[in-house]
Amino acid sequence: MDSSHIRDLEIKVAVVTVSTTRNRDTDISGKTILEMTAEKNLETVFYEIVPDDPDKIKNTFFKASGPANCIIFNGGTGLTHDDCTIEAIKPLFEKSIDGFGELFRMKSYEEIGTRSLLSRAAAGIFEGKAVFCIPGSTGAVKLAMKEIILPEIRHILTHASG
Repeated sequence: MDSSHIRDLEIKVAVVTVSTTRNRDTDISGKTILEMTAEKNLETVFYEIVPDDPDKIKNTFFKASGPANCIIFNGGTGLTHDDCTIEAIKPLFEKSIDGFGELFRMKSYEEIGTRSLLSRAAAGIFEGKAVFCIPGSTGAVKLAMKEIILPEIRHILTHASG
């Protein structure tokens, strides 16, 4: 990969788990994101669990966007009646990263088949910051982090913040 157009910038991560049932002890997906970012020496500056409520999700987004330039939401991206992360966050995107959701579903299809179409994973840019909304299952979190977010975050932020 040609890295000549990728800046050496500090990546500060916010992790938000959207769940009405999880807490800090049972949030395996949130912990997985924290561990995977730490393995790449990325600083986590915000971590919170928020219930499936659009106003609370938006409020948490604005709190997280202060210190962080990479905000990762996990959970609330499916099709159930209480899944509302996409409805709360996607309207805030100044630019959408359509390829993220497409690539995530493609890679997910390789693992779980046609069930991947139930995912509404999305990503976008807000004030030069990268925002990712991924499913809350631990498998989906590992896939998104390992295959897409961690390899591309510096590249995304170079373009988004430049």
